[in-house]
Amino acid sequence: MRQTLIATVENKPGVLNRVASMFRRRNFNIDSLNVGRTERPDVSRMTIVVDSQDTPARLVEANLYKLVNVIDVQDVTNQAAVLRELALIKVAAAPEKRGEILSLVNIFEASVADVSPDSMVVQVVASENAVNSLIELLRPSGILEIVRTGHVAMMRGRDEGIRHTPGAGQSGNGFTGHSGLSAD
Repeated sequence: MRQTLIATVENKPGVLNRVASMFRRRNFNIDSLNVGRTERPDVSRMTIVVDSQDTPARLVEANLYKLVNVIDVQDVTNQAAVLRELALIKVAAAPEKRGEILSLVNIFEASVADVSPDSMVVQVVASENAVNSLIELLRPSGILEIVRTGHVAMMRGRDEGIRHTPGAGQSGNGFTGHSGLSAD
């Protein structure tokens, strides 16, 4: 089973390297990792997907809390969360096939990002299952190239924004505390 974690971290150089190095040192496999800015310029959000059969999410969470620049970690796997993925799919598109491709694009509420004489780039933002379904339906047309972002996630409903959970690393910037989680 894949589990999704949201980590809020300080937006500073080297933070992504520290997180990736922790995964490497602990031999944790990352299924997907996305990092982006938040509503605060000093904070970034990481969406991390791991396979819990190989790496229990609780262990990943505990190890993330050991890192100095980590503010908070949430396991949103079984929570009310919105998870989306962006995919760009370049499809062979001879003029006589474009109508069929556009029908699929419309069904999946996707869009055409680019058209050239012999191909189209389809852009879709959806759940992982919907992205997979669109890819499979476009496959007979001839997929030339695919790039996917992996998940981005956000809790549903009214949230208090960036949590400052006890357990975040000790960086001296106000993001401090102790989680009580064991990383061993």
